[in-house]
Amino acid sequence: QVQLVESGGGLVQAGGSLRLSCAASGSFFRINVMGWYRQSPGKQRELVAAITSAGSTNYADSVRGRFTISRDNARNTVYLQMNSLKPEDTAVYYCRLTVRGDYWGQGTQVTVSS
Repeated sequence: QVQLVESGGGLVQAGGSLRLSCAASGSFFRINVMGWYRQSPGKQRELVAAITSAGSTNYADSVRGRFTISRDNARNTVYLQMNSLKPEDTAVYYCRLTVRGDYWGQGTQVTVSS
């Protein structure tokens, strides 16, 4: 059974930085896509960034240039470095693994104060 465990959320002031981590465990095909999504109250869950096992990346326009996604395939871990955070980045951030199906983490809260 595949499990995803996120960490690294918290409270930060606008302009600050946070680094999220998501570790995947279990048995799954090594060719996959891992990504970060976020959801704030009253809004739909949206893509923040995604990365393939080959290293190709995709970013939402709202975070491009401020956030960086990376992964360590040996550790089955994906990271999201978030810089220049804004209050509108406040949300619950979810990790997603796509490999012959979708798996989601439990989410980690990120709060950016103005």
